[in-house]
Amino acid sequence: MKKIIFVFIALMSAGLTSAQTEVGGVNLPNSETFQGQTLNLNGAGVREKLWIDLYAGGLYLTKKSSDASAIMGANEPMSIKLHIVSKLITSDKMMEAVNEGFENSTNGNTKPLAAKIKKFQDFFLEEIKRDDIFDIVYMPSQGVVVYKNDNELGTIEGMDFKKALFGIWLSNKPADDDLKEAMLGK
Repeated sequence: MKKIIFVFIALMSAGLTSAQTEVGGVNLPNSETFQGQTLNLNGAGVREKLWIDLYAGGLYLTKKSSDASAIMGANEPMSIKLHIVSKLITSDKMMEAVNEGFENSTNGNTKPLAAKIKKFQDFFLEEIKRDDIFDIVYMPSQGVVVYKNDNELGTIEGMDFKKALFGIWLSNKPADDDLKEAMLGK
């Protein structure tokens, strides 16, 4: 009887682990549902700086794609999950990285998005700790909805903002080339 229970538990555990992907020492779910829309993990990787893992990042889409331009320009549900894996990430450092990311994503033309970028930065004002999880979700009917640890922080409307925001990770000047490739499933 003990052997049967052990086998049952092992099989159940295998089923649970297959619903996640391990990256950067954390597990990212293979699918997520936001506002009734199921999104599937397209790819995941780690954002590194000077050989230090900062966060695990996953790109979630309705259907698989490795075309960064098409993803950035698509007016369809998608999300990026950031799971903080380093104690070195602070609110100030995250806001600096966001600024740099928008500069790179827009080729330095952030002025038209200045108010929206400021609002997005404000989502990172509260202390950031290891194992915090940010979900950056685009819903065409709403815009970009940002969550921290499953708590909604706010919404920013506009396809122009969504394109620049997703460009932080997917543009020709991404935050991390290896992370971009991993998010695109390459």
